[in-house]
Amino acid sequence: MKIYGYIRVSSADQCEARQLAAVQELGVSPENLFVDKQSGKDFNRLKYAELTKKLQAGDLLYITSIDRLGRNYEEIQNQWRVITKEKSVDIAVIDMPLLDTRLHKDLIGTFISDLVLQVLSFVAHSERDNIRKRQAEGIRAAKARGVKFGRPEISTPDNFGALVSQWECGKINTAEIAKLCEMSRATFYTKLKEHRLLSQKKK
Repeated sequence: MKIYGYIRVSSADQCEARQLAAVQELGVSPENLFVDKQSGKDFNRLKYAELTKKLQAGDLLYITSIDRLGRNYEEIQNQWRVITKEKSVDIAVIDMPLLDTRLHKDLIGTFISDLVLQVLSFVAHSERDNIRKRQAEGIRAAKARGVKFGRPEISTPDNFGALVSQWECGKINTAEIAKLCEMSRATFYTKLKEHRLLSQKKK
């Protein structure tokens, strides 16, 4: 039997130290630790895929909490079934002792742990939805205050029209006009299109 640990944080700038300490205290060796730094919306994760390939019948998998496994209700249920039923691997959720498949092999125990899993999976899923709603509300509020998202708008120089005339006459090439305008070629062509449309409206 081998003991594994799975850790997930939602982004690269989040710290996984607490989860690492928790599973290492339970005897999981570094080579059996798998860490993903991405959203729990689905299970398309590199390290999770590597982990599931290694799991064999009789192994034990530690996770710190059910939301570290994922935040999609149906997929959490499905992955739990694949690991525990199809692969015959035990799962122990550190912060929820009821979700330890080593302890609940009888019918009543299995029923209770399945019920707890469903409730916690639903909570994890709901929290993900709430996070997305809060983010959307925050973005809307910020936009209402005039906060702009994305890259700052690149403005054209005051002599853009004159530079375009020189470019159209062949006096300067595309690389030169892009450099003079302090923008990429792609941006220059975008600004050129806007410039021409504006010139047509003025006629």
